Amino acid sequence: MPARPRSIAALLVALVAAVVVLTGSAAASAAPVSHAAGSSACTKPAPRNDDTIHIQGCLTDTRKKPPAPVSGVRFTAFDDQGKEVGKGESNASGVFDINLGKSIDVLGNTYTVKLDKASLPKGADLRNPKQLALKFTPKLSSDVYVTFPIGDAAAGGAGKATQALQLAVGGLVFSVLLAMGALGLSMIFGTTGLTNFAHGELITFGALVAYGVDALPGTIRIGGTNVTIAVAVLVATVASAAFGWLNDWALWARLRRRGTGLIAMMVVSIGLSIFLRNIFQYVAGAGTHQYSQFSSPKPWHFGPVLVTPKDVFVIIFSTIVLILVVIALQKTRLGKATRAVADNTALSAATGINVDRVISVVWIVGAMLAGLSGVLLGMTQGFDYQLGFKLLLLVFAATVLGGLGTAWGAIVGAMVIGLFVEVSTLIIPAELKFVGALVVLIVVLLIRPQGLLGKAQRVG
Repeated sequence: MPARPRSIAALLVALVAAVVVLTGSAAASAAPVSHAAGSSACTKPAPRNDDTIHIQGCLTDTRKKPPAPVSGVRFTAFDDQGKEVGKGESNASGVFDINLGKSIDVLGNTYTVKLDKASLPKGADLRNPKQLALKFTPKLSSDVYVTFPIGDAAAGGAGKATQALQLAVGGLVFSVLLAMGALGLSMIFGTTGLTNFAHGELITFGALVAYGVDALPGTIRIGGTNVTIAVAVLVATVASAAFGWLNDWALWARLRRRGTGLIAMMVVSIGLSIFLRNIFQYVAGAGTHQYSQFSSPKPWHFGPVLVTPKDVFVIIFSTIVLILVVIALQKTRLGKATRAVADNTALSAATGINVDRVISVVWIVGAMLAGLSGVLLGMTQGFDYQLGFKLLLLVFAATVLGGLGTAWGAIVGAMVIGLFVEVSTLIIPAELKFVGALVVLIVVLLIRPQGLLGKAQRVG
């Protein structure tokens, strides 16, 4: 039976509805707070179009309601030899910015940023009075964001168990976003056999479209609530779906009809990746971008662990999207057709399934998942034109680790990779955490070549 368009519309409507409802509520919690003094807490720093790496952060006094920006606090950055490399001071909105220099000179080096306690306003103190300095290693070419929570003092310093739990929260956020990218890649590979090296650019595309909407003059408000980010996410999701369809219609469908081999198509995908990456750099520049609702909302306390509303939103929303897609693959007529095409394309065509339509829908959903992943990654950590390219290896690792072509495998693989990447920094240097994840991948594949949830198949 051919796949019904009704199933396609139902899936897209469900996902778009989830975007509107959940992103709208998150935008309300992440919106900058206005104060009587006329300043906003955590106002977005001025955009840059250069190849430098900065340390940025925002100070707010969480004892006040709403949290008030803390200005005039001085910061100094040092390299691993103890040499001073930059200074900064929090402005009227509580934001500070320290330029470390060109990314080529900064990447891989270890830095320490110290807060001058004497510059804190009278009566203000750090939640952890002993945490006056933070050590970090810049990852790739993104800016580094640090925080010095100001409020009631915490009871003692954080032990290893607390640090592990805190890192696990970050790992879970990263895992669900990685899972969306990996699921999209797995669906495309499962139905077409294509190893798409341009999948990372689908991730970047979503982040850039959302940034373009967010950068438009003025703000979008509904009932007095700033929903600019919510609208940006919605537009980026729809645009990513359209971009996926365009990719298939303009390039991959034509190559399939010509009978182009998978190796040749993989090489084409590498060229497409380079082409799109250069287009993105030309359009958006080489600098790191933040959405306008750049803020550090007051975290929630779960014992000694701090969780921000933004983290909770990303985890819940991404989980809903993943569950909807997996249920659609398992229960809907279109999902069953997709699995049939993945199992045996020729037999599916012989039974009346419109294979080209199914593959086109897979590209739409796969690109939509990738674009949505890029938008949410931009919300949590900022982004540049190489966002997807930097994550591509981990997306491949998650897909292969879970089992190529399996939906649950991509999700499970992403969870393993994402959590390991973050929690492993308790033991290994932060600059080696991606290497550690790939070592885990190699070990698992040596023991179970088909991946964690893949089926063993005889080759030859």
